[in-house]
Amino acid sequence: MHVVTEPAILYLGTPVVVISTVNEDGSYNLAPMSSAFWLGWRGILGLDASSKTPGNMLRTGECVLNLPSADCVAAVNRLALTTGSDPVPPRKMARGYRHERDKFGISGFTALPSQTVAAPRILECPVQLECVVAAMHDLARDNAMLHGRTKIFEVRVQRVHVEKELLMDGEPNRIDPDKWRPLIMSFQKFYGLAAGRLRESHLGSVPEGLYRSPDADRAHSKTAA
Repeated sequence: MHVVTEPAILYLGTPVVVISTVNEDGSYNLAPMSSAFWLGWRGILGLDASSKTPGNMLRTGECVLNLPSADCVAAVNRLALTTGSDPVPPRKMARGYRHERDKFGISGFTALPSQTVAAPRILECPVQLECVVAAMHDLARDNAMLHGRTKIFEVRVQRVHVEKELLMDGEPNRIDPDKWRPLIMSFQKFYGLAAGRLRESHLGSVPEGLYRSPDADRAHSKTAA
């Protein structure tokens, strides 16, 4: 039986992403989040407007989306309730956040240079997506109380780095979902995927190549940015 309910949040389960950006002084910021999804080589990200990350993305026009596996949960958790914003924004202070400048230091993650952007990659994350900002708009334009609190970013992927062990055998451009175990956030709790498939998917009969985005070809251009 279904009942009507009003949960305070509707985070029903999405992959965790650690966004790396460059601060004004050249240091690096890391921000774990899970309000993200992908269409082709485009990512859609929902971010608290008072956070350091959206400010860095608007200023530099770039970021790296690092996708941790379930094995990275402890490092991701060490970033929780920290912010690169100083002073700490009131909404975050009310939720128990503290300012932390050295995000790599407290997390234990290792910075790697990127190839197309200044923001670093995270060595320990099996999937790393170098991105540039394509567009941004404010969420909830129809509500004066909410408008301006959340920014929605559209980013374009310029380079995809994946641990070799995650690729399908004999397929240099296909990630094997049976090998990839993303860290999942559902209602503020961490989860991992169970091993094995539930059953074969009819959608999986469509060749992946038919979904290839022109952005993937654009990423090969020296003027991709």
